[in-house]
Amino acid sequence: MKTKLPKPPRTFDEFSETFPTVRKAWDLLGDAAKEGPLDDRTARLVKLGVAIGAMREGAVHSSARKALAIGITAEEMNQVVALASSIIGMPSSVAVWTWLRDSAAKK
Repeated sequence: MKTKLPKPPRTFDEFSETFPTVRKAWDLLGDAAKEGPLDDRTARLVKLGVAIGAMREGAVHSSARKALAIGITAEEMNQVVALASSIIGMPSSVAVWTWLRDSAAKK
């Protein structure tokens, strides 16, 4: 059974309407990245980790919304922050943790 992901923010839809070819390319890239042995939960946690490491607030929010939708817990996402903390440092870890906390509060 496939879990329904949350609706993207209105801004994403507006961007997609303005740049439909970019959106199609983005969807194709996302589909291609799904090929491989990782299950959806593992792939989502990896994507969250990458977003955290890159300090991309929007991507962290998006990954958190999608993670919650497929049953990943706040505690599991917090562990990703803890794992990243020795790499990204304390100030960045605190910032990322607040982004995740914001996403969990909106659920």
